[in-house]
Amino acid sequence: MPLRRYGAPSLGAGAHVLWLLRALRRLRFWRSWDGTGDAGEVARRVGKAISTAPVDVAFVGIGENGHLAFNDPPADFETEEPYLVVRLDEACRRQQVGEGWFRDVSEVPQEAISMSVRQILKAKEIICVVPDVRKAQAVKMCFEGQISPMAPASILRTHPNAIVYLDQDSARLLSPMTIASLSSAKTG
Repeated sequence: MPLRRYGAPSLGAGAHVLWLLRALRRLRFWRSWDGTGDAGEVARRVGKAISTAPVDVAFVGIGENGHLAFNDPPADFETEEPYLVVRLDEACRRQQVGEGWFRDVSEVPQEAISMSVRQILKAKEIICVVPDVRKAQAVKMCFEGQISPMAPASILRTHPNAIVYLDQDSARLLSPMTIASLSSAKTG
């Protein structure tokens, strides 16, 4: 299931977990999105296709600005549309460069198609992987702050079957109490 898509990126050596992303792309609606045509029409067409069956699992990550898929702050927590055409904020666009998807921020599109927050939450299971120190502030905001459109990934706390994998770097700003609660939720 595609959570976000903005064309066929050039996969630079600096991008994290590229091997996983390459493998997961084989499972996505890759052929549905060739980078041409009206983005709104593509979002409607793919949204109609995904609505025909339940979604078993969503693989997501948390962005440096707390985004979920390409739902940048303030995210729309209310729309029932499965896919949206979204405007990428500057922080999100810089992240795409930092991860090696693009060479320069001027190459990063200003709009993208993203799976909506509500559609992600419809998945029976959500697996969220968040590596790297540059995401530590967003992780803290999403797991210790309010559940809010200003911290889009905070909504994962409302899903009964969301599993979040953090490395030591991305978890480094979390309080011991938060780490303990996240660990007990995993084993409890």
